Formats: sequence, structure tokens, C-alpha cells
Amino acid sequence: MNKTATVRARIQPDLKQHVDEVFDRLGINATQAITMFYKQVEMRNGLPFDLVIPTSVTKKTFQATDSQRDLVVCEDAADMFEKLGI
Repeated sequence: MNKTATVRARIQPDLKQHVDEVFDRLGINATQAITMFYKQVEMRNGLPFDLVIPTSVTKKTFQATDSQRDLVVCEDAADMFEKLGI
């Protein structure tokens, strides 16, 4: 099948550079990655991942952790499970 359609997008240069490095490690280029994404959308008849709108609690938690408030620091997984009571 001939590839004649064009997709254009403007993204942040740093994001493009980091993602291109990931693609390079995977042995693919941006065109191949976009094609895979489109094929997954076609096969699933929707996005190939869940999108959700954060709840007000989630938003408050993100804001708190972004400003280094209300953090619980754990030494390792065992410490985390102990603090969670698991």
C-alpha cells in the first residue's frame, strides 16, 4: 500500500529528543512508531491506553506531592508495606 498521507504535529523539542532516543533504543523511527499507534487505534477502535480525568482528591494529591508536602518516605519495599500495614 502506498504511503501518501502526511501527519504533522508540533511538540516540544526536548520531548521529541527524549522520545527519539527511546525509539532508537527500540530500533524504530518516528514514522514506524506513529504507524504502530494508528494501527492500535484502528484495531481497538479507540486509544490503546486508558485516559481518565483526575478526581479532585487526585488533583490535590498531585499538587501536594509536587510541592513536597504530605510525603511518606520509605527506605525500601518492606518499609513501605509496613507503613501501609500490609
